[in-house]
Amino acid sequence: MERTKPRKPHAMMIPYPLQGHVIPFVHLAIKLASHGFTITFVNTDSIHHHISTARHGDAGNIFSAACSSGHLDIRYITVSDGFPLAFDRSLNHDQFFEGILHVFSAHVDDLITKISNRDDPPVTCMIADTFYVWSSMICDKHNLVNVSFWTEPALVLNLYYHMDLLIANGHFKSLDNREDVIDYIPGVKAIDPKDLMSYLQVRNKDVDTNTVVYRILDKAFKDVKRADFVLCNTVQELEPGSLSALQAKQPVYAIGPVFSTESVVPTSLWAESDCTEWLKGRPTGSVLYVSFGSYAHVGKTEIIEIAHGLLLSGFSFIWVLRPDIVGSNVPDFLPPGFTAQAQGRGLVVQWCCQMAVITNPPIGGFLTHCGWNSILESVWCGLPLLCYPLLTDQFTNRKLVVDDWRIGINLCEKKMTTRDEVAANVKRLMTNGETSSELRNNVEKVKSHLKNAVTTNGSSETNFNSFVGEVGDKIETKLCNLNGVEIS
Repeated sequence: MERTKPRKPHAMMIPYPLQGHVIPFVHLAIKLASHGFTITFVNTDSIHHHISTARHGDAGNIFSAACSSGHLDIRYITVSDGFPLAFDRSLNHDQFFEGILHVFSAHVDDLITKISNRDDPPVTCMIADTFYVWSSMICDKHNLVNVSFWTEPALVLNLYYHMDLLIANGHFKSLDNREDVIDYIPGVKAIDPKDLMSYLQVRNKDVDTNTVVYRILDKAFKDVKRADFVLCNTVQELEPGSLSALQAKQPVYAIGPVFSTESVVPTSLWAESDCTEWLKGRPTGSVLYVSFGSYAHVGKTEIIEIAHGLLLSGFSFIWVLRPDIVGSNVPDFLPPGFTAQAQGRGLVVQWCCQMAVITNPPIGGFLTHCGWNSILESVWCGLPLLCYPLLTDQFTNRKLVVDDWRIGINLCEKKMTTRDEVAANVKRLMTNGETSSELRNNVEKVKSHLKNAVTTNGSSETNFNSFVGEVGDKIETKLCNLNGVEIS
């Protein structure tokens, strides 16, 4: 029998329901659609509700503008995550993750069944966030090509991928974890335990490693090993060791940085303030941008110390402070009189379009929680970083920034920062001196890797094109096998 005509690939894309994961998924969806894919993009009802509320009305199909301008075939669907919209997912973190672990897959399964009965072309591929534990099960059931999209650095993926080695060597899940250097992870130079992701720094006697987070980590990083392809939001030249180690195991493609400086797709979960007018006329490099991302929480005491430190530094700043930064039940967290003291040189907003702000010449540095999207965007704009990791993987992200690439400095060496330490390190970052000069030179080197990677012949563009070809072949092979068609 002759080979059937290749069908247009149709990928269902399912990001983890956090803004830092949704954003790279959105940009990957647009890029794949521009390369001939039909995309069905799945957000949770809750994420869509937040986006709609931020825009003061139903956001509708968030891809409408992108599709009409680029003639792209992107269908947009929302699905329940198992909880009512009013449920506070941030405040009830563990309960929410239990639902994502046990309930969400049933909604996805049902959705694929409904779509496969009506859509043309049929769904032939699923691109799911690596943190989902059920991807291989769903793909096996529906005969889909299984693509895992890792939105963070390859180093973090590589460490999670080799959790079994950390356990076997007593650096994780031990009653008394070893504290010596870890030098046995393939592709990873010697790494100190304090630079592991926070979830891998606990002892069994200190923390119950059977909680929902650890069950997700255990299942997700076993499941990713069954993926047909893994996409990584990083650059081959920046993380060659980890990527080579992973590529020796299965097809892994570094396709980063996955973002756009001019996105027409709404992804913000809070209403955005326009900071451009406030920035007008301010000297180049004179303003510090401060943001702790869309999900991490900061203690009230820490917020107060950072606030006083920013005032003491003498530098102008824009500070993004989500209403729930301390907790959705803690509305007042800034020190008394802060707004009056910051008048004229400090702007506090609930949210903003980060790229629109940090591309402005007056922005000279970025105080960040070390989220991966923020690191990539900051480097793209040539900004050195002041690192204050708050969550999960971000101690390892900080290691990349501070120790490996030397494009940033620590805000504090201890877990709790002080106002004097904040002020001193803001000055180190922002004042033209030896430290600042060295950081900016290193940022330019890393920036050149990012920008070169996405040129026509760059590593990420080459990898992306290879993936498109390989996934197309894999889809065709699966369809031919399903239909009993010989492949000549």
